[in-house]
Amino acid sequence: MPSPVKTPIRKTPSNALTGARPAERLCHGTGALLVLSGLAHLVVLAVDGGPWYGPVSWRKPVTFGLSFGLTLIAVTWVTSYLRIGERLRTVLLLVFAADCVVEVGGITLQAWRGVPSHLDMETPFDTAVSMALAVGGGVLVVLLAVFAVASFRRRPAGPVGMALAVRSGFAILMVALASGAAMVARGVVLVRTGHQQAAYDSTAPLKPLHGVSLHAVLVLPALAWLLSHTSWSEQRRCRVVAAAVCCYAAAVGAAGVWAVLTYR
Repeated sequence: MPSPVKTPIRKTPSNALTGARPAERLCHGTGALLVLSGLAHLVVLAVDGGPWYGPVSWRKPVTFGLSFGLTLIAVTWVTSYLRIGERLRTVLLLVFAADCVVEVGGITLQAWRGVPSHLDMETPFDTAVSMALAVGGGVLVVLLAVFAVASFRRRPAGPVGMALAVRSGFAILMVALASGAAMVARGVVLVRTGHQQAAYDSTAPLKPLHGVSLHAVLVLPALAWLLSHTSWSEQRRCRVVAAAVCCYAAAVGAAGVWAVLTYR
């Protein structure tokens, strides 16, 4: 008799570390360090003080450390449900992890230097950092777009509702990437035309949209996973995931409307 085909074990929050491959453990560890960096700079903010808003603030290493760390951990876990080659996924995750470190590292460096991290062309060094962050953002867009396309080309594995959660999470994440790219593009144009302060101010309307849409790829799949551990019927779990997707999309839509109404 032919041997049965083995189904790959898909990672969950409970076995993500114990059953993870070396590349996944590296990504999870890197993400955890980025989160710790964000929390450490929250302490720095509490001790040193300073504004929460503005281009020069301890807020940036805090929020970027937390966001990039959580996103790296989430993407590492969620992509285990995608039906793509393991070697390709490993390469993409390692590049993604390195890019996350570069982004958070550049932002943190500039915060300690007391200068803006983005859209700062005052000196050759500041320009190099700003351009490196912009290029890194472009790399993030490409990598996450590959994962997003993979999620729609073949139905993701996992419990009931996970396919919808993963696809919706990546679709909404594309909104976050698009809004981030729009902020950088408009800011660069304003800087190049001599409107430095206007460049910093121009990012404000899109920040809520960017922030809200960034973590759907973690929230929605995590909900689907949690529901799989309940005694609810499959139909009920599907309805709850679908309702959560609609609510999240509504929140993103509201942030988008606010951005349009306040964008100058």
